[in-house]
Amino acid sequence: MPTVGSIPDRPAHRDVRRDPLIRRCPAGTDTESNMYVVINRVPVAKDWHDAFEQRFLERAGQVELQPGFVRMEIMRPETEDTPYLVQTAWKDRAAFEAWLKSDDFKVAHQNPLPKEAFSGEGRLEAFEVIIYAEPE
Repeated sequence: MPTVGSIPDRPAHRDVRRDPLIRRCPAGTDTESNMYVVINRVPVAKDWHDAFEQRFLERAGQVELQPGFVRMEIMRPETEDTPYLVQTAWKDRAAFEAWLKSDDFKVAHQNPLPKEAFSGEGRLEAFEVIIYAEPE
């Protein structure tokens, strides 16, 4: 029977720690200080996948310069009926909100792809990180 923290049926690797460092954001703290993750679900029409990805490759790069920006990930779906995910992580909610109000945000979002590039409505989701795990 596996013990807490073990991963059954996973081959051991000498460079990978078997029990990740798990951290819980302190209870009772101001939630504004927790890391904040925003996911934009973007349903891109099949014929527009290359153009969508190219826009991110050629983007101006303003987001990386923003105070409190942690990272951005663009995820390509493996199935046709699944949207692309554009995920950004921020030091806290205030950092994300400052990005939305910035002139750099306006520059980053000017000249969008035409409506026919999208196969449906996008959806923005936001999350407060309460627990995270990472290798030491």
